[in-house]
Amino acid sequence: MKTVGVISDTHGLLRPEALEVLETVDLIVHAGDVGGPPIIDALRELAPLSAVRGNVDRGIWAEAFSATQIVEVDDLLLYVLHDLGQLDLDPAAAGFRVVIYGHSHDPKVTEKRGVIYLNPGSAGPRRLRLPISMARMTVGEVDSQAPRPARWPGQSFVFGSGAKRIEVELISLEEFG
Repeated sequence: MKTVGVISDTHGLLRPEALEVLETVDLIVHAGDVGGPPIIDALRELAPLSAVRGNVDRGIWAEAFSATQIVEVDDLLLYVLHDLGQLDLDPAAAGFRVVIYGHSHDPKVTEKRGVIYLNPGSAGPRRLRLPISMARMTVGEVDSQAPRPARWPGQSFVFGSGAKRIEVELISLEEFG
């Protein structure tokens, strides 16, 4: 079992609640609009990090990040980009099980043609009336004896079973704690 913390649209703000959620993950995926090197540095202190550049990520530091990234978790392939409108491939045909994206600040989990589309929402400054959120993804069989933080409010989605099981939790950082 592997856990992946999924965060996006921090825009230079890394909330303590997000850091607490990320303390227990095996990998962090940031879907862009990071907001600067301090965010990258703080996330790398917690777990290995895969991040893409968003539309507001500019400057020399941002050039180190590509617009898309392929991440492997166990034997599952994740495709990461900032703006789903920029998706230029058929994820199912390319063998991806999960597409992670941000940009809209609107948390969402859907499945189409066997591919999970995950937008964790924005963990940064509030935009309009959208929630402050992120996600946690668990890949593989879940050990029912393992401690699980019960205080994380949000929505949970389960896809598949056994070693191919994927659980996605959308976590509201506003109700955290």
